[in-house]
Amino acid sequence: MTAPVAAPGDLRDPAFLRKVHPVLERYASWFRPEVRGFDRLPPHGPFLVVGNHSGGQMPPDLPVLLTAWWRARGEEEPVYALFHSFFLGLPGVGPVMARAGAVEAGPAAAEAVLRSGGILIDFPGGDHEVFRPWWERNRIEFGGRLGFVRLALRTGVPVVPAVSVGGQETLVVLARGERLARHLRLDRLFRIKVMPLVAGPPFGLVPGGIPTFPLPAKITVELGAPIDLAGRFGPDAADDDEVVRACYDELVSTMQATLDRLAGERRFPVLG
Repeated sequence: MTAPVAAPGDLRDPAFLRKVHPVLERYASWFRPEVRGFDRLPPHGPFLVVGNHSGGQMPPDLPVLLTAWWRARGEEEPVYALFHSFFLGLPGVGPVMARAGAVEAGPAAAEAVLRSGGILIDFPGGDHEVFRPWWERNRIEFGGRLGFVRLALRTGVPVVPAVSVGGQETLVVLARGERLARHLRLDRLFRIKVMPLVAGPPFGLVPGGIPTFPLPAKITVELGAPIDLAGRFGPDAADDDEVVRACYDELVSTMQATLDRLAGERRFPVLG
């Protein structure tokens, strides 16, 4: 594995990660995690990890993936993750998360990580996907967001699918509340496009901004084989809408097939 390379403005702190790792391991263990496919990963970055996002206001998918990653490949490897600006802007949150490798979502910052040789984790579906209703819990729903495809093509890095199942069973999402969010102008104020209604302990039925205690759903993550879009189409394809859409459809279809298979392994919701 090559030596880690710092991204521009990098605040990621491996020593800090080694300290918080045991705490996150304990949290992740609540979900009886299983992460497969590390043998499929390239030996080092840069590459883009694209995952489906699950778990509502407290999504466990990233802690489950990262704790397994650190066990398998160490905290020194330059792994970063994109986060919504609203979350990083919460008092006391941004600086701590930056030490853990959090990067504010945006094309310039994402490209800087990859061009520095780093590994970037992206959940393109964002708030749209993480609050998909219970009956759509086993669907990939990126909402037509194409930025990650353009990013992979422009930087010439492979895409590694990271498909998870079970995260959307840690609570019950009843509605995204997109119409309510538009009415409240949350997109203009905070770049938030949903105002969901969820159910979970200890408060029962609550709006999505109020944390719920996660149900102990078993979470399984499978890392797929790298997909070299740039090798097939070239970096200039990032500006070709037709190619970008075709790549998006291919990736979503590939990930949905994996999610269907993982969901088929589960006998019962939550129990797995």
